[in-house]
Amino acid sequence: MQLHLLDATYELFRAHFGRPPVNDPSGRLVGATVGLVESVLRLLRNSSVTHIGCATDHIIRSWRNERYAGYKTEAGMPPVLLAQFDLAETALRSLGLVVWPMVEFEADDALATAAARWADARGVDRIVILSPDKDLAQCVRPDGRVVAFDRRRERWIDADAVRAKFGVDPESIPDWLALVGDAADGFPGLRGWGTASAAAILSRYRHLEAIPPDGRDWGVPLRNATVLAATLRDCRAEAELYRELATLRCDVPLTESLDDLAWRGVPREPFSRLVATLGAPHLASRVPRWAE
Repeated sequence: MQLHLLDATYELFRAHFGRPPVNDPSGRLVGATVGLVESVLRLLRNSSVTHIGCATDHIIRSWRNERYAGYKTEAGMPPVLLAQFDLAETALRSLGLVVWPMVEFEADDALATAAARWADARGVDRIVILSPDKDLAQCVRPDGRVVAFDRRRERWIDADAVRAKFGVDPESIPDWLALVGDAADGFPGLRGWGTASAAAILSRYRHLEAIPPDGRDWGVPLRNATVLAATLRDCRAEAELYRELATLRCDVPLTESLDDLAWRGVPREPFSRLVATLGAPHLASRVPRWAE
């Protein structure tokens, strides 16, 4: 059995920016939610999707905003998209899916927690994280028991794919992000460090604390090693903070059992109410299986 973990916030964003606007009967814009439901119904047609959990960012801010003032917020997000977060969660539940709406944590933390909890559970052959998010690359396991899948590009992301893209092993992704920064999450990384230099040093030393303080001791062919080493020494506290921000938490209090994540079909009454609310009757014809 495979356990699929859906980054529903990413799917909602993808639907918002990838489809024409849609209004419900009251005139409210609901295109992102309609697109999310269409996308998830396509997913549920796959016979391998038997157990699934969905994580959402119920609010954009999290514990990371308390740790770093520049961390991402809802500022600049389209109001029409923000207004659909609650509706999207209702829509996912109406499909008979377990939803983890994150407030203190982020959706990625919930996905990381679920992957860590059930990767070695009896009966689970593989965890598939449905997201291309680079933060989630740190969850990928070399033994293949946790992988990611980019649904838009139809691309599998295993440990080899992580190394090919970032130049480091999955476990070094938080360290890599600490050095190069993450504009999407709002932290800058360290001055002078780029993707190539970070990959070169972390492919050898894996984690920040293992990097020798003197660049002359690195044994890595970087022309500016001395300068980079000085920056890392001077900005050690910032680097460690950025790594903390980039490290996904695996202690989110998810209360469900693995059996609770079994998808048993779409419940008719809740889904019918959703279809009426959205004014999208075409969705009913796309249901692959109704709950008994």
